[in-house]
Amino acid sequence: MTTISSAGSIPGAGTGFLDKERTIATAGFNRWLVPPAALCIHLCIGMAYGFSVFWLPLSRAIGLSAPKACADMTLVQELFTTTCDWKVASMGWMYTLFFVLLGIAAAVWGGWLERVGPRKAGFVSAMCWCGGLFLGAIGVYTHQLWLLWLGSGVIGGVGLGLGYISPVSTLVKWFPDRRGMATGMAIMGFGGGAMIGAPLANLLMNYFKTPTSVGVWETFVAMGVIYFVFMMIGAFRYRIPPAGWRPEGWTPPAKANAMISQSHVHLKDAHKTPQFWLIWWVLCLNVSAGIGVIGMASPMLQEIFAGKLIGLPDVGFNQLDATQKATIAGIAAGFAGLLSLFNIGGRFFWASLSDKIGRKNTYYTFFILGIALYALAPTFAAMGSKLLFVLGFGIILSMYGGGFATVPAYLADMFGTQFVGAIHGRLLTAWSTAGIIGPVVVNYIREFQLAAGVPRDQLYNTTMYILCAMLIAGLICNYLIKPVDAKWHMSDAEVAKLQAATANAGASGPSGSYGIGFGGLDAKAALFWAFVGIPLAWGVWKTLESAVKIL
Repeated sequence: MTTISSAGSIPGAGTGFLDKERTIATAGFNRWLVPPAALCIHLCIGMAYGFSVFWLPLSRAIGLSAPKACADMTLVQELFTTTCDWKVASMGWMYTLFFVLLGIAAAVWGGWLERVGPRKAGFVSAMCWCGGLFLGAIGVYTHQLWLLWLGSGVIGGVGLGLGYISPVSTLVKWFPDRRGMATGMAIMGFGGGAMIGAPLANLLMNYFKTPTSVGVWETFVAMGVIYFVFMMIGAFRYRIPPAGWRPEGWTPPAKANAMISQSHVHLKDAHKTPQFWLIWWVLCLNVSAGIGVIGMASPMLQEIFAGKLIGLPDVGFNQLDATQKATIAGIAAGFAGLLSLFNIGGRFFWASLSDKIGRKNTYYTFFILGIALYALAPTFAAMGSKLLFVLGFGIILSMYGGGFATVPAYLADMFGTQFVGAIHGRLLTAWSTAGIIGPVVVNYIREFQLAAGVPRDQLYNTTMYILCAMLIAGLICNYLIKPVDAKWHMSDAEVAKLQAATANAGASGPSGSYGIGFGGLDAKAALFWAFVGIPLAWGVWKTLESAVKIL
């Protein structure tokens, strides 16, 4: 066994406390401390999914008891007005800013992250995400929509991108034996962030609400402080393994898997391969289908089942009175929360399963099962079966989340681990694209169907079949993915040169455990997991509490 001492000189001595060299793990480190560090960041930035909780209070920030609307106000005028309330649709542009900036930031700064390490990237992410919340609070306080967009949307969006990819490369290297599970644990946090953040925001807004304030800017400040503390803890608990590290006693499977490369592809070459673009389309098409459903989950359930949700099976949506519509809206909110729960669970379940059945087979499952469930959705609706409808879309959303969590391991299998974080960052432009395609397909087809006089309970039938076609295209792309041609592989000398900065000076060989084994749930790891697990459990409980009324 190759070991180094944790005593004596500190790795990276003389470097800055954010530098990559200061994060190299030494003998005795437990690798199970890294996933909760990633969760500290992902659970915070995952609140991007839950930002809609602020829209209705902000739509009456001036009117207080009711929105103070101004007729014929353009979007440009709305950006600067201080006398009229903002429209919910105008604030909804925040989602576009979030996910477009996430993809752009991850693509642009992914290479920088690989050079400087996860600690510095996590630190900058915290500054951007929390700083964006503080600037957004000023925008709310001064009632300047442009400032809210700039702060929480643009600057916060950059923080999203850096925070999202900060642990990917690190976790893949720490868990060569369980790549899918490792990335699934971290990216699970992004799906679960809204389950904690949305109910927390509601509690804080109710606490800060006064006769002259709806409590939103105060909530932004409070959450910014809370998130900053959590994200800094995560950033400073990141550690990277020494170059050549592998768990004590673990060796790669003797039977080589052609779909898992033992070589590395340089960042500058990855996008030149057909494999990169095929995986790009696989992710884009899988996410486009799921994200469209997420955006319309609440109205879809209300319009399809209408009176059936409140024991009036023969009453259509247009026949409900205002009170009844308010009641089913609350039930539909529980449906959206339940989908979030499937989303987060799927990220861990499917990514872990991919370690057993392979990444390509996992995506085959996503597409084939997804096609069947989308095709059956109109039948479930016609049967009036809420159970089958909710379960079907729950599985669909689990595969939506699973697609995000599995793709970093898919990339590591194809391109090696040396640049997987940066390559993943570039691939996330597929998410930005899907964030436009999915909602446009679902929303505009719905409007077209409404204009054509299609009954509300059948509005989404055509949409489901179009989403099936998108998944068929994704299935074909997944089929075409083959191992990367050897001409793109880096030489051993190139890899050694890049890994020199993280090599252990005391190591006597090119690879080994260096005194760092498989790790386990010791006291320190158990406490750190409880630190992130208790808030997550609270979020799950609040989601189930609101979702229980559906069935």
